[in-house]
Amino acid sequence: MYVLFEEAGKFMAGRVMSEAEASAQVELDSGKRVKVKAAQMLLKFEKPAPAALLSEASALSPSIELELAYEFAPDNEFGFADLAQDYFSSAATTVQQVAALMRLHEAPHYFRRAGKGRYRKAPAEIVQQALAAIEKKKQIQAQIEAWATDLVAGTCPEPIREQLYKILFRPDKNTPEYKAVVEASKRSQTAPLDLLQNAGAIASAWDFHWQRFLFDLFPKGTGFPALLAPAITDELPLAPVQAFSIDDSHTTEIDDALSLQGLGTGTVTVGIHIAAPGLALTPGSAIDQLGRARLSTVYMPGYKITMLPDSVVQAYTLIEGRACPAVSLYVTFSEDTLDVQHTETRLERVNILANLRHDQLDQTITREWLEADDADTPADLPVDRVTLAFFWRLAQTLKARREVVRGKPESFNRPDYSFKLDRPSNDVPPTGEETVLIGVRQRGAPLDLMVAEAMILANSTWGQWLASLGVPGIYRSQASMAPGVKVRMGTKALPHAGIGVPSYAWSTSPLRRYTDLVNQWQIIACAQHGATAALAAPFKPKDAELFSIISGFDAAYSAYNSVQSSMERYWTLRHLQQQSITELEASLVKEMGGGIWLVRADSLPLMFSVMGAQGLLRGARVRVQLGDIDLMALDVKGTVTAHLDAPAAAEDASDEAEDEEVMSAGPLTIAVDLSDSTQSDGA
Repeated sequence: MYVLFEEAGKFMAGRVMSEAEASAQVELDSGKRVKVKAAQMLLKFEKPAPAALLSEASALSPSIELELAYEFAPDNEFGFADLAQDYFSSAATTVQQVAALMRLHEAPHYFRRAGKGRYRKAPAEIVQQALAAIEKKKQIQAQIEAWATDLVAGTCPEPIREQLYKILFRPDKNTPEYKAVVEASKRSQTAPLDLLQNAGAIASAWDFHWQRFLFDLFPKGTGFPALLAPAITDELPLAPVQAFSIDDSHTTEIDDALSLQGLGTGTVTVGIHIAAPGLALTPGSAIDQLGRARLSTVYMPGYKITMLPDSVVQAYTLIEGRACPAVSLYVTFSEDTLDVQHTETRLERVNILANLRHDQLDQTITREWLEADDADTPADLPVDRVTLAFFWRLAQTLKARREVVRGKPESFNRPDYSFKLDRPSNDVPPTGEETVLIGVRQRGAPLDLMVAEAMILANSTWGQWLASLGVPGIYRSQASMAPGVKVRMGTKALPHAGIGVPSYAWSTSPLRRYTDLVNQWQIIACAQHGATAALAAPFKPKDAELFSIISGFDAAYSAYNSVQSSMERYWTLRHLQQQSITELEASLVKEMGGGIWLVRADSLPLMFSVMGAQGLLRGARVRVQLGDIDLMALDVKGTVTAHLDAPAAAEDASDEAEDEEVMSAGPLTIAVDLSDSTQSDGA
């Protein structure tokens, strides 16, 4: 005697060895013996043998037409043998009965289980819905197959083209578009990016990176609505100073300027003047909402996307030749010792004498010229050498004092690089085909240091002032310079160990950083209300809005920096192509395993991986033969051809900037997983 039974949703059959009232010992064809409960037993039979029964029934089951079986089946509850007798004949064989059971089991959209071996017809409307879903699934799968065939043949279907960046970077893996790309990549054994490029979905490498950037960060475009910049209505006194700014030639958002009074009297007053949009803009206004949405200007070679509309920027920027509203910090120093004697914040108008451009003046305003007693001021330089020399002396002193607090000097070992694209205007995005010129500028150049130290002084002084009046601000802090201790943003005036100041509140770029605009509103409240500023300031202590701004800014600023790094990497690789550079000298930065090292080029802003550096130490300089350049993946690899010298003194490996640089140095990654199934689930 044999028995058919169900276990874990599967039909099995075997020889009955012994039987009790509630169970039986059953031997399977494999020789394994199992205990089968009576509730699991569906059919006892004499022939055929279990293996033959299951095989023959499995072969017969698909031939049972479900639509016909549904018509034959009674409206009330029935067993599988009943259906077999109605469908085949009143003398249905064991094979036919088991075939009917299998067909009923696999068609829950037609028949619902009603007990052991028993079923009930599903309502007609449910059947229709199920059939429609099955048909839709078939159509979707057919669509996936058709799209995949087109991609392999070198044609990109329009629905895939429209969702290109979503598929690659933020995919819904259940969509047919995504599944078609996966299927086509598998069929053609081609990487998804290469596949889509070959199919014409990607116009060019530059267009790919630009459109990806817009998809990620500006899905609604980069334009602004037409808004008028509100006028500053405050009656502001005119400051008795002539101020000058220092920026590069492409800067339109001139946030800061400097002035000097009292030189030669023993007591000098340095003025740090910051553009004052906070005097006109109010939290929650339409223009504020624009700034709040973007949070910062986005910079990239040859182009920028401003935080605020240009018409708004031009209304408040510190442009030469006019008296501009400003939030001014005046710091009075002893002229000989440069000790701080007094600080004062004023809301005023400031005459802007000149907008100096460091890219035009770095060759003139050198350390040697500034420190020469008998050097003349060029006729075309509107700021005299004596004034600039004082700022140079002050900057060096302030830097040295910060370094004492830091516990070690700031390193300017690596240069800054500038990117200039050969094109008539920077008002529109590049095409990717422009000739790029990469310039080198050593960090710590005099004009840079003057501005940097003045801004650090302002950000630190205002940060402490806000705290002393109980007015919250947005601060950057770093608990220590120990490895792994990151710079954090918060509302408390905590020390910044990396800079070497007791507090640091970004306040000097309100036209291009939203945190600075927020802090400016708070500073203005302090300047207007003094000891009662905490009551009048737009943002109160523990204000949830401040924490929301910090969270949003952190995310946006990180994303924008990543974009800038990617775009600079693109143009650096283009430079290699344009200049036919096939060999570089570089220094070893980090061992990646498997005989691969990450290296930094000596003369270009480029980090990439190389082979052939086994046995060398971090910091060693090598000559590298470059391989193929992949502008889509932003990747180039190299092979070490020569060891040039021993490692120099290693830079601090805990340096945060370097850690971030290493993390962003690799090639582009996408979110397409070729292990995903391409079978449609009906979604």
